[in-house]
Amino acid sequence: MQMRSGLGLQSNINVTPFVDICLVLLIIFMIIVPAMVTAVPVTLPVAKGDPVPEALQQLAITVKDDGTVYVGTHVIRREQVASQMRELHARFPQRPIAVRGDRRVVYGDVIDVLDSCRAAGYTDVRLISERPEPRLAN
Repeated sequence: MQMRSGLGLQSNINVTPFVDICLVLLIIFMIIVPAMVTAVPVTLPVAKGDPVPEALQQLAITVKDDGTVYVGTHVIRREQVASQMRELHARFPQRPIAVRGDRRVVYGDVIDVLDSCRAAGYTDVRLISERPEPRLAN
């Protein structure tokens, strides 16, 4: 007497344990990799002097790709850049200025911001860019 079962050999793969392992590894790498990149063990000395005054801290002016202008973290209209820069120059005449422009911004928009800074009296006005990633030699 032979008994035949309706359940044959199934060749399905249970992926739940695989997904669990992948998620655990993802979480581990999300925590460990940033710490490895920036966590060079060093004990920094404590400075006894005064912190750098606001007048000498670099001010970042950002021109976004949609045309909005940020002075520090404050959004201003493009028409207000010249008056805002004159006001800031009256308070902090020696402050260095760094202008950052999105690569998709019209070149003239960044030049307008540079001209407004120089017209206000700032002499230390810089353009900020990123360095290209170093290429590995084959």
